[in-house]
Amino acid sequence: MATRDEAVFAISVAARMASMEIQNLRVYERRGLVDPDRTAGGTRLYSEADVARLLRIGELLADGLNLAGIARVLDLERTVARLKAENARLRGNWDASQDMA
Repeated sequence: MATRDEAVFAISVAARMASMEIQNLRVYERRGLVDPDRTAGGTRLYSEADVARLLRIGELLADGLNLAGIARVLDLERTVARLKAENARLRGNWDASQDMA
């Protein structure tokens, strides 16, 4: 069974899943918004996580953001997720140390 990060979808399938044109996916890749895996022959392969990112790009486009704005929002969202995970880890360590006291 494929994991969320395993690249298994061809560009045509990913575009259909995200309700986008194939050419748009190529533009998003050139702009660094998505980074699909490549086969040895150069074929792009997208994961479920890539498709979810494409759907998020579509939402942000619908909200009126340009591609530079979308890149910034995605970067900030990634930073917030990392900080939340770090906070949860530190809280877990704090809670464990308090239980020992």
